[in-house]
Amino acid sequence: MTAPGPSSIPGGDLLIAAGPGMPHGLRIPATELVERFSRSAGPGGQGVNTADSRVELLFVPATSTAFSQAQRARVLRRLADRLSQGAVAIAASEYRSQHRNRVAARERLTAILRDAIAPPAPPRRPTKPTRGSQRRRLDAKKQRGRTKALRGRVAPENGG
Repeated sequence: MTAPGPSSIPGGDLLIAAGPGMPHGLRIPATELVERFSRSAGPGGQGVNTADSRVELLFVPATSTAFSQAQRARVLRRLADRLSQGAVAIAASEYRSQHRNRVAARERLTAILRDAIAPPAPPRRPTKPTRGSQRRRLDAKKQRGRTKALRGRVAPENGG
């Protein structure tokens, strides 16, 4: 596993690198992130009943100081179905280590916010088929019709 980037250091500010919709990147203050810990389900060896390795990361985008007005509106619109009481909740329990789960939760939140802030793709501009492609299409249809026309019943040569 590679060393965690600056955005995934638990306990500190969440740094999101520059990208679409955020030309200078974002810094979400650590005070706006709430981490809750609980026991993780599943295998874990001797420490499974003692270690609180499951991490739930909560973030309320509506009150965040990290976003501009346009970014906040876009995030709230795009994450409307993910919000529970106004907060985005990320749970991570795939690792046995609490630290690694904290890093994973922060990375997931970064990915979700990056997708939510990115501006929508420009609308598709429909184009007309070229004259040559129209001609080729019609020629192919005519050829197919000629081929099928040859598949008729065979008429007897003499009348009987």
